Amino acid sequence: MFIIYKIIYRKRQIYLIFVLPENKNIKLMIASTNQKYRKILISAIIIILVAGLIISLHYYRRIYKANVSISRSGSVSLYIPTNSTWEDIKEKLQSDTVLLDQRSFFWVAEQKNYPAHIHPGRYILNKGMNNNEIINKLRSGLQDPVDVVFHNIRSLPQLAGRISKQIETDSTALVAAMTDEKLMDSLGFTKETFPALFIPNTYEFWWNTSAYGFIHRMHREYQRFWNEDRRQKAKSVGLDPLEVITLASIVDEETYYSDEMPRIAGVYINRLHKRYRLQADPTIKYALGDFTIKRVLKKHLEIESPYNTYLHYGLPPGPISIPSISAIDAVLNYENHQYLYFCAKDDFSGYHVFAKNLYQHNQNARKYQRALNRERIMK
Repeated sequence: MFIIYKIIYRKRQIYLIFVLPENKNIKLMIASTNQKYRKILISAIIIILVAGLIISLHYYRRIYKANVSISRSGSVSLYIPTNSTWEDIKEKLQSDTVLLDQRSFFWVAEQKNYPAHIHPGRYILNKGMNNNEIINKLRSGLQDPVDVVFHNIRSLPQLAGRISKQIETDSTALVAAMTDEKLMDSLGFTKETFPALFIPNTYEFWWNTSAYGFIHRMHREYQRFWNEDRRQKAKSVGLDPLEVITLASIVDEETYYSDEMPRIAGVYINRLHKRYRLQADPTIKYALGDFTIKRVLKKHLEIESPYNTYLHYGLPPGPISIPSISAIDAVLNYENHQYLYFCAKDDFSGYHVFAKNLYQHNQNARKYQRALNRERIMK
């Protein structure tokens, strides 16, 4: 690519000054400008100028013409996997529909030496971006974060599966990190309490975050969540943060409704303070490994497990699920009342009726059992 910088007429000679890409000037004498050749020289100069303009426009368009295939949202995401080579990226772009003109992109990328400066990540390409802008963003590694969201999680393998769909690392690597007992110990957890590390919410992550990077980020979020205010509330309840989350996991399994959670939490707090067994049906389902059970039977209550709160006093060894923030805060801000029992309403609304003594509770329980019988729900 070249540009004619200036034309000089000196001592009946015409000189063309060219600017090359290396920012060097070349002076070229065309010919003597006697009368005989004047028209020929002028025609030649015009042809050269037009040709130079056409060539310059061609390269300008290659570099600066918009080259993003726009979706309805006005932007597209380009994902560069970890350890990608230039050939990998070329193959990916040829199969994707991110760019309008792959060939011009490849040419500009090589001119700007992008193959030697590849950074993994997710990059948002906006409407109107040209090859120069795209490559500058990719070369500098200015990736855009992704929103990682998780709620309603019962187990770590389920969490691993959910997260692997949102960042680069796969579920196998995540499960391996989540079962690394040395890692758990270094962070102050056991395999029973480790689910408490993960506070359900929406977080911004780099797409190429590793499995261990995800765990350490969640540990920072855990520490941020358990601020001084929440720790003081936990202390006033008589529990530490891990115990609060364990109780919250039971509360979360008991009700769908956040407005009922503080009252249910209050029942369990009362039972803990009075040294009653919690007798929480969700802990039985967890011990059996089956949350689909709709009717907990007497035979279920006999299972030998540290999670069987019908047999053992106090809280189970760890959370039976990954509880919501609503459930955690419901425990920290539990409703102060005298209820010691609760039972699902017989209208199957998902709400509960509460009782202060066993006689009232048994009446409520019989109503619910009759409703189960009417619906032929036996297990």
